[in-house]
Parts: sequence; structure tokens; C-alpha cells
Amino acid sequence: MSAQQSADIVVIGAGIVGALAAQRLARQGASVLILEAGPRLDRAAIVTAFRNSPIKGNWMAPYPPSAWAPHPIYVPEDNGYLKQAGPYPYQAEYIRAVGGTTWHWAAQAWRLVPNDVRLKSLYGVGVDWPMSYEELDPWYQEAEELMGVAGADNTGSPRKHPFPMEPVAEPWAMRRVRERLASVYPVVANTVARNSRVYGMRPPCVGNNSCQPICPVNAQYLGINAVEAAEAAGVKVQPDAVVFRIEHDATGHIAAVHYYAPDKSEHRVTGKTFILAANGIESPKLLLLSASSKYKNGLANSSGAVGRHLMDHPSTSLTFYADEELWLGRGPQSPSSINTLRDGAFRSRHAAYRLDFTNISQVLNVTNDLIKEGVYGPEFAKQLRWRAARQINVKNVLEVLPNPDNRITLSSEKDAMGIPKPEAHYAIDDYTRQGAETSKADFAKIAELMGGTGLRYSADGNFANNQHITGTMSMGNDPKSSVVDGFGRTHDHENLFICSTGVMPTAATMNSTLTAVALALRTAEHILPAKKAAAAGTPGNREASLA
Repeated sequence: MSAQQSADIVVIGAGIVGALAAQRLARQGASVLILEAGPRLDRAAIVTAFRNSPIKGNWMAPYPPSAWAPHPIYVPEDNGYLKQAGPYPYQAEYIRAVGGTTWHWAAQAWRLVPNDVRLKSLYGVGVDWPMSYEELDPWYQEAEELMGVAGADNTGSPRKHPFPMEPVAEPWAMRRVRERLASVYPVVANTVARNSRVYGMRPPCVGNNSCQPICPVNAQYLGINAVEAAEAAGVKVQPDAVVFRIEHDATGHIAAVHYYAPDKSEHRVTGKTFILAANGIESPKLLLLSASSKYKNGLANSSGAVGRHLMDHPSTSLTFYADEELWLGRGPQSPSSINTLRDGAFRSRHAAYRLDFTNISQVLNVTNDLIKEGVYGPEFAKQLRWRAARQINVKNVLEVLPNPDNRITLSSEKDAMGIPKPEAHYAIDDYTRQGAETSKADFAKIAELMGGTGLRYSADGNFANNQHITGTMSMGNDPKSSVVDGFGRTHDHENLFICSTGVMPTAATMNSTLTAVALALRTAEHILPAKKAAAAGTPGNREASLA
């Protein structure tokens, strides 16, 4: 074993959540070390890889997994990293690299709606959070200002202070959708961590329409921006450090973590406080891997809840042709949505949902469809122009309730480093399926208002996965049913905290990243309270310090 490393605070995972928590702690004077299993990536190389890839629809193509830190790949075939135990496949995609999965996210940065944290009390389903929406509001604000979030005020999520930026310019297609649906549905600009003006020394969005897999101009806030900001605050980042065990002492106090370098040499890192900041799959995997004679079921797992309550946002969709030319493809890929179905008394019976419109260029999809149909020559050119100009898609983003049988466990199969792979046990219950069924009426009405023809619904029972990994280490006040408390501290280990989408007790209907960042900032404050003259500043006064 090599000479050990040490820091006041050791963070496992160099994604957006862990990096922003680390930055806040470093600004308070702590020495902070981030360990990241994957390599450091270069933006220019990613952009080049995407431009040179013959499969533009494969957003993971520019992010091949490393041999020592594999991640799931499904195109052109499943690489077998995330094992499937069924009954429904949970094909999560994520990136193990410095910066994490937000290298290729859509940058949607939604808040919860207030009733999302009171599901059990209000609707008799799910669980309540160990905090109120009002308690989250200032942390949402800090997260939005650090990341640079642009949004409109009519999203259903109340706020005490304005967004850092006005919405990104509305694409023509979305303007027409908004205008034509206005009599029935209010269509609003998505809340996004994407610049509508120069912010944090980064340029505004210029409409490349490649937000996924990579924003080529750095207008979209990515985990790598958070990592660079953390490094500017004094945080040290160790890439290619595959943590495989968390070590505790006789009292249950966390003493160190152990990681493999790519050559499988073993390294030990000591610290005073440890933060597990990997995603909702890799984090429970590590806690389960760290089982010992004292903690036979894994660390932080006296409740048996580690890995359980896996949630995401399944989707069904409708594709059709509008009766006018829209020409999707200019501006952000996911710019607008309908948010009025996120909450209501119906949640006692079926899932809430958002309705999200795509703005991805349809040329490639239509081309593939025409080839499959055997259309060639002049008719191909005619059909391509007509269909690509009019084709539009709307999807639901469905709520999933916490279910202990939906879980991540350790597979008997191991990766190249000899570490067990994660295994997903997943099903989509009647609550979510009924939400999908209900949304079909909205799909049909939207098509009607747009003069839709050629309606193509996704196949019954088939759900796309939005890659919003939630749950698996849920927070709660009762140590018998949760993994961490309301401040992210594990019930079983006083100096082990978790900052991850995995601590969210329910998934609601929104992308989980902003809430995870807000919770992580709250956790960082709990670990190391800010002084009155905090380096981070007060709400509305942080832009000058952004990276």
C-alpha cells in the first residue's frame, strides 16, 4: 500500500453535487480532497468525438468508459456493467469521470413544488420529507446563483428572490407551440442552468442544439465548471481513484477510504469528515461493498434501506406532424414544458407528471424512418423536407413512488478491478402506469391544437428512462427507515455524510440535480457553518466569484 493521503474533508465523487459542496467547505478554510474513480476529460476532445461520431443520437458515444471505472453503455449494445434483475429493465446512463454525468445533461434545473415534500400527509402515498419547502428555498437560491440558472416565474415553484437570469431565448418552434396551446395549456420556458447572458465568465447560449452530449461553447453549466470552481477555492482533485472500501474504527467512526489506481495499486486516505457524493447507484454500491464484521449488511445500513427505494422518471410520448412548419433544431434541445399537472388531489390515485417538448432536430430521425420505409430518390428528398419541418414530440415525465423492492444490490459478477458490479431490481407500478394512461388525453389534445396528423404513441407498457437516479439512501428522521438525517449525516456514522440525488425521499416530477445541489450546500453548512462574512457572499452577490 502506498503512503496515505489526508485531508480535513474527503469527498468521494467529482460530480456537480460533490464539487459544489467541496467548494463551499474549502471557502470556510477546510482542506478538501475529492476522489474521482474516472479520468479527467478534455472539453475539446469531447466536442471533436461528438462531431466525428457517425451516431449523433448516441449521447454516450463521446464518453467511453475507462477500464478501471466502467459505466453503463447500451449502444450499440449493452456492455453489461449495470446488471438487470428485472422485472422491468432499468437502463440508467451515467458518466464516471471528473465532472460526472452533467457533462451531457439537458441542464434542467427545476425546484420541487411545495407539496412534493408532503406526499404522505396530503395524499396518503409515498413519504414526507424531514424538512419543509420553505427551508429549502434559500439553498435553492444559492445553488441557482452558483450554477447560473435562467427561468420564468410561472413554474409553480415559489421563490423569495428572482432567478439569476431571464429565460434563454425562445425558439420559433416553441413560440408557435406556446401560442397555439395557450387556450388550454400554459407552456413555459424550462428552468435551466444555461446562460441567457454572460454569467460566471461564460457566454450565453448560441443555439448549437447539442446540449446533449456536449455544449461546445460552455454556455451550459456542467460538473466540470463546479470542479474548476472548487479547485480555485483550494480543493484538490484526485482522478482515477476507484474507492472500493470505506474503513471504520471500533466505534463506527469512519477512519479512512481505500482506492485503487488504474494499475490496481492500493491507496489509503484519512480524514476527519467524509462525504459520499457519487450517484444513487455507485454510492449504495460502495456502502454495501464496505460491509465488515461489525456492519455485516454494509455501512450506514442498520435500517436495511441502503440501495432501496430506487426511483427515476419514466416517460411515454407522442410523435406527430403539425399542420405548419416548425423546424425543430435551433436553440436548446429541451426548452419548454407544461407544468400544471405536477400537483393536485389526483396524486392520491395516480402519478403527477410534467409534459416536456423536444426541440431536437428531426432530420436524422426522419431520415432513418424513410430508409426503413424504403423511400429513395426524389420522393426521399420531398418527404424528408416535409416531415422534418413538421415532426414534433411531447413526452410525460412521470412520478415514481418509493418502493423498497426497487433497489440496487451487488452483483455476483465483477468488473476488471475485481469489484462487484451494481445490479438493478426495478418495476413500474400501477400508480405510475395510471399517470401515463391519464396523460394520453393531454397528448391527444395537444395534437388536436397543433393540427396533428400521423399520431404515433409509444407502445403501451414501454417506458423511456429520463436518467434521473433518485432514492437508494433516503433521508428521514427515523433511523429505522432511512439512511441519513435531514442534513445528510448518516444515522450510523457521525462523520459520514451523503450528498447525492440518492438522499431524496421522493422523486416528484422534476430533474433531481438542482435539489441535490441545494441539499448538498445545506449539508456543507451543517458540517462547517459559514462565518458572517462568508466568502460565498449573500444571495444575489455571488456572480463575481463564479468559475
